[in-house]
Amino acid sequence: MNIMHIIPGSGGSFYCGNCLRDSKYVEALRKSDHKVVKLPMYLPLFADEHDLSREVPVFYGAISIYLKQLFPIFRKAPGWVDRALNSRPMLKLASKFAGSTRARGLEEMTVSMLLGEEGQQQDELQKMVDWIVENCAPDVIHLSNALLLGLAQQLGERMHVPVICSLQDEDVWVDVMKPSAAESVWKLMSNKADHVAKFISVSDFYAGVMKKKMSLPAEKVDSVHVGVDPADYNFKAVSEKKRNIGFVSRMCFENGLDILVDAFFLLKQKEEYADVNLVLTGGSTGDDKKYLSDIRAQIREHGLQDQVEFHDDFEEQGLRDYFEKVAVVSVPVRNGEAFGIYLLECMASGIPVVQPALGAFPEIIEFAGGGVIYKENSPEALAHSLEKLLADPKEMDRLSKAGKEGVENHFHINMQAKRMVEVYESAIQTNKQKD
Repeated sequence: MNIMHIIPGSGGSFYCGNCLRDSKYVEALRKSDHKVVKLPMYLPLFADEHDLSREVPVFYGAISIYLKQLFPIFRKAPGWVDRALNSRPMLKLASKFAGSTRARGLEEMTVSMLLGEEGQQQDELQKMVDWIVENCAPDVIHLSNALLLGLAQQLGERMHVPVICSLQDEDVWVDVMKPSAAESVWKLMSNKADHVAKFISVSDFYAGVMKKKMSLPAEKVDSVHVGVDPADYNFKAVSEKKRNIGFVSRMCFENGLDILVDAFFLLKQKEEYADVNLVLTGGSTGDDKKYLSDIRAQIREHGLQDQVEFHDDFEEQGLRDYFEKVAVVSVPVRNGEAFGIYLLECMASGIPVVQPALGAFPEIIEFAGGGVIYKENSPEALAHSLEKLLADPKEMDRLSKAGKEGVENHFHINMQAKRMVEVYESAIQTNKQKD
């Protein structure tokens, strides 16, 4: 089967769960002898561009479309200007700017993107579709998320193939907008859903959320959990590690880094946890600069700067090195998440997770068995859960083994990729019957 994945990139400035999820699916599908083209939008997916072909351009370059949206004069700029702005060095630089991954201030552009051929980016849309027509012959096209639905009609009509769309954390982007803009975006997404053959949610929890948000009929939404390959991770029993606590995600307010840091402060007030350190990784954007500066200042005020490590490298080997350092991980996301692939990466490495009872976290931990759920997402409740777990080596060991088994038995990427292919095949067959 020929499959095309269209994926918005983060540029590698922070741990991007969506980029990682899509890349792991692509790798698994390729290993199953499917031909997969990964087509990036906005920014490269990762800092080192290790999985991008030089033959596949980055479409809708972030700098170019931003300038064209704000300053109409750029829409008439010669081609060399576009090429310069969309060069990989410029796009990698853009990923570090404040606001590069923030919805506030980009409401008009989000609406325009969803309008597709009727939006301000219609030239970029035609470039993308023309390139696909000339260079690829996909049997199915997979959009990474519903914010890309403005592409669906043109892609489906020009390529005569079904368009599949994943659902993951669109609400995180849309619901922080001004109410009037958010309402427009949800309405547009609902209208554009007609051009999609099937939506695939990353969890049962989030399928329920998006059925309501986008008024989607139940039969149009399937759930396929995110997966990882356990072979990509080095399992190490927690009994062989220091009792260090970890955080692995973008280091920002929304992901609750301050909640974990405050819980660590509470934990360190007790002598029996004098050996426990905090190891943080996941990167950040320009928007997070002041937030992280304040956190570092609080760490110094508590005299714990020697017991808190910021681990800079969070891609591939750097991430595996990080997992060697921690015995338990918590990412206390303030409003929960549609999934959280970092939980699978931790459990595959033998690391128990401690998460709030929000979003899909209870669903993931129920399936995998490698973690603990606590109710109130506060520093006090998190500190209590961490204390209890760190004081019980037998329970830590049990959760470590259970998480690894849970990933192998349910969240293995090969198993989830097979389910994804079944959705593709059904959509292709239905599309042929319509023709």
